[in-house]
Amino acid sequence: MQIRVYYEDTDLGGVVYHSNYLNFCERARSDAFFQIGKKPILETGHFVAKKLTANYISSAKLGDLLDIKTSLIQIKSASFILKQIVYKEDIKMFEMDITLAYIDFNAKPQKIDRETNQLIKNIYNGN
Repeated sequence: MQIRVYYEDTDLGGVVYHSNYLNFCERARSDAFFQIGKKPILETGHFVAKKLTANYISSAKLGDLLDIKTSLIQIKSASFILKQIVYKEDIKMFEMDITLAYIDFNAKPQKIDRETNQLIKNIYNGN
């Protein structure tokens, strides 16, 4: 997914504010669902960030066009791990590993059912 850096994404120096990389990655994860006609909130539950490790490599700036690549690392019984990398052209700007837990609408963890497991694989393998 491509994202343009706008003024609202930057500090006074025109450099992307550090937390906005997390927003860019969130948009890419949601957009992956939208591209197949689904929403990231499913009939049986939804995903919440449980843990993430971020590595800020280089600064993106106002006007840059960024490409966010997302790949599936592992699916567990009630969570899955993604690697997301933000590029500007071929330059890696940011990367993170994020663990997303699957919860019901009462905020209780639940097992990922077979259909959702396959949906996750279909969405994130090849993005």
